[in-house]
Amino acid sequence: MNEHDQKNLKRFEELAERARQSSIYTYSSFHSAETAALAYEVAEENEITMWGGTENAERVVVRFGDPKEIAYEEDYPIRILYAGPKQEKFADHLTHRDFLGAILNLGIERDVIGDIMVTERSAYFFALEELAEYICSGLERIKHTAVRCYTVEEVPPDCLPKLCEENVTVSSPRLDAILAKVYHLSRGEAKKLFEAEKITVNGRLCKNPETVLKDNSKISARGYGKLEYRGEEHTTKKGKTGITIWRYV
Repeated sequence: MNEHDQKNLKRFEELAERARQSSIYTYSSFHSAETAALAYEVAEENEITMWGGTENAERVVVRFGDPKEIAYEEDYPIRILYAGPKQEKFADHLTHRDFLGAILNLGIERDVIGDIMVTERSAYFFALEELAEYICSGLERIKHTAVRCYTVEEVPPDCLPKLCEENVTVSSPRLDAILAKVYHLSRGEAKKLFEAEKITVNGRLCKNPETVLKDNSKISARGYGKLEYRGEEHTTKKGKTGITIWRYV
């Protein structure tokens, strides 16, 4: 385990213990699926929930605390922000990198920000509640474009990732074979994703390329995307397996 993961693991352990001792929910900052999965090493499954501001978010906040023990619910400390040009006709074409760079230039850390969903010249993004007002007041320009930034109640549906159903045939129902087929990799390249700890299944780190998935499993492959395994459909005459997946695009 590298130094970065050790630091996050220690922080998760502190949050989990505080939740148990004080009977309150405690929250992490935003993390990738792989880092968030470390939470299961310091807490039981019933003590952990994750949310990134929308269903299937790439970056999530980990909440510690057993709802049955705490006996109440509360919102995650996440706000949805919109940033867009003050004058559309003078706006640059802006990318994910442009928005992220401008936000980080305000002097905040990456883990304050969740997913960023970019349209041609504007973006919706998630931020920790404690710094939302600071970001809104400070984010005035991205590249050469003057922008305004404010909180909103929801992300428009057409800006959210969309599910695309695909039917594929794989040589084996093993996870490495599925990833190789879906992302056009060799089996060796797919196995390296497991060695690099880039694969999570249902929020947990997966190190075994031979894993056989249960129906409706959610898989995240860092650098490639997310998909849902819906199950086997048929077996071909040559012994291959037809499966259905939903891929996020």
